[in-house]
Amino acid sequence: MSVVLPYLLSGISVGGQYALIAIGYTMVYGILRLINFAHGDVFMVAGVMMVYLSASLPLYVSMPLMLILTVIIGFAIERAAYKPLRSAPRMSIMISAIGVSYLLQNLAAYITGGLAQQYPTVPGISASVNIGPATTKVVTLVTPFLVIALVFALVMLINHTKIGMAMRAVSKDYDTAQLMGIRINAVISATFVIGSFLAAVGSVLYFTNYTAVTYTSGAMPGLKAFVAAVFGGIGSIPGAVIGAFIIGISENIVKGLEAMLGMAGINLNIGLATFSDAVTFALLIIILVVKPTGLFGEKATEKV
Repeated sequence: MSVVLPYLLSGISVGGQYALIAIGYTMVYGILRLINFAHGDVFMVAGVMMVYLSASLPLYVSMPLMLILTVIIGFAIERAAYKPLRSAPRMSIMISAIGVSYLLQNLAAYITGGLAQQYPTVPGISASVNIGPATTKVVTLVTPFLVIALVFALVMLINHTKIGMAMRAVSKDYDTAQLMGIRINAVISATFVIGSFLAAVGSVLYFTNYTAVTYTSGAMPGLKAFVAAVFGGIGSIPGAVIGAFIIGISENIVKGLEAMLGMAGINLNIGLATFSDAVTFALLIIILVVKPTGLFGEKATEKV
């Protein structure tokens, strides 16, 4: 147990961080049927902004400011890169999303000089704590509870507010919702704002654990969050969260598998930890073969 527990805790923590990014993917897809490939880079930009803002401002000012600026960036991306292409072919929007992703990466590379930046220490959640035989950071314990609270708040917003009702209507039938007078642009912008806010919160939790921020820091977490959204059923918020936790736990168990087997007297020494990222995509292939719509995805019915 002393060997398994640290990896299990780390898996739950990183799974929660993937979940906050995955919700952005699944919400945008649910409404626009669009994969926002720039979403992982919004997460990275939030980390870079926090580094520079905290260097000149107190943390209690820099953190809320970072959240606000990330939301503004998400809103601006939607208005500048996606809104003008609302009636364009799906391929055009996807290419625009990829272009925004590379634009954000190159801007971050220019600002940082391509060098890794040290994320600031966040009082309270950066401290170490002992859980039985394992030593971990407070952020590892805080993450799952914060994720559950944020997801609960989001579900309440979607189910019990006017904007949430509009989101559900647009997700169900885009054209009919528009004919019924729903302000489509406002609904889509609100979706990007919520997704960007959650990605910014996820960046605080993630970079508190993995403190080096580079212009490519959003690539792998963003890709894994996308996989989590597809794994759980793209368009399903509970599915994205559960998929993210499964992926986070699985990849960390693989990282510690050799140590666990070593405790049982089985010494492999073949570098299984190298395959921790590959496990994520292997799980995706398996679930898509068994259930193409994901764990909680609904089978689409074609009307003729």
